[in-house]
Amino acid sequence: MKFTDLQSSYDASRRLINSRIQTVLDHGHYVMGPEVAELEHRLASYTGARHCITVSSGTTALAIALMAVGIGPGYDVITSPLAGIATTEAILLTGARPVFIDIERATCTLDPGLIEPAITPATRAIIPVSLYGQPSDMDAINGVAARHGLAVIENGAQSLGATYHGRQSGNLALIGCISFFPSHPLGCYGDGGALLTNDDALAMTMRDIRMHGRARRHARVHVRLGPGARMDTLQCAIVLARLERFDWEIRQRRLVAAAYDDMLKPHVPLIGGRPDRTSVHAQYTVLVEDRERVRTILEQAGIPTAVHYPVPLHRQPAYIDLTGGASCPVTDAMAASVLSLPIGSYMAATAVRHVAQRLLDATRPRQLRGVETVELPG
Repeated sequence: MKFTDLQSSYDASRRLINSRIQTVLDHGHYVMGPEVAELEHRLASYTGARHCITVSSGTTALAIALMAVGIGPGYDVITSPLAGIATTEAILLTGARPVFIDIERATCTLDPGLIEPAITPATRAIIPVSLYGQPSDMDAINGVAARHGLAVIENGAQSLGATYHGRQSGNLALIGCISFFPSHPLGCYGDGGALLTNDDALAMTMRDIRMHGRARRHARVHVRLGPGARMDTLQCAIVLARLERFDWEIRQRRLVAAAYDDMLKPHVPLIGGRPDRTSVHAQYTVLVEDRERVRTILEQAGIPTAVHYPVPLHRQPAYIDLTGGASCPVTDAMAASVLSLPIGSYMAATAVRHVAQRLLDATRPRQLRGVETVELPG
């Protein structure tokens, strides 16, 4: 069993992916080829955003978004401490300082009620981070930001395809950042990312930054600082091919998650959802005691697991001196207990039952009766 089954996804779209790649090899426009503009148009339509700008990675997307709204030295950016390293890295690369506030216990996303007390004259932006495929409480976060004149940058790296109050992730804030890292629900076969916005001026600025700060309308005229951050045409072609099955794959991930829920919910604490939003289940994450013992038992049964994330950002050695010893007790508790199980669109019902049974065996061995009869919904 694989934790992330990329091969089955490729096999299901092999002919279309190979055809898309061959088309790029035939026309030879490997940088800013026609597939780049096509993917940007498709993603803008998918999310309902006015503009999409593809870039070289999700991390680059975050850095460009921060640069576009003027974040730099002397400014603070509020964000979540339970996340991948990319958000903090992007903030620090601009010269700004990350300010960590705690998360909601139920969803593991940023707690909007803690934002306002953390705002100072130096605060310029908020970056809420989607986690386990679910967006943050964006209306509450946008409301706080509006009262204080702050920019909100949605880190939707793990939640493209999820919705919040019926609106697509990636289009829930001033700027949305997404990632096409291979293990994400809509991944490419390397690095890639995108920015989404409804602001015309910001879109132009971010396009300039992506091209070494060069204004597209004036060849070789560099109007601002910027990296070379274009997404390769080949990777755009792969995402275009994978988009054809994306909605189906999301539905399948939700069926797998629902089956896990049915078998585990009475016995194992789960990361919860909210009725105002959906999840694409980038990970399926539970809470366990004595995590390393449980992981060892599952590994011996042939079941791979992962931890997202074992060391929260406010405790990372590279950043701890910069964050002022942030106090995030809920984050610390979650980081000590979260365990992600295998999940994917092509995961068989028998595999789901096997994982659930072994997890129950490792955590509450007396409560296995009846699990064998649980079937995938639908």
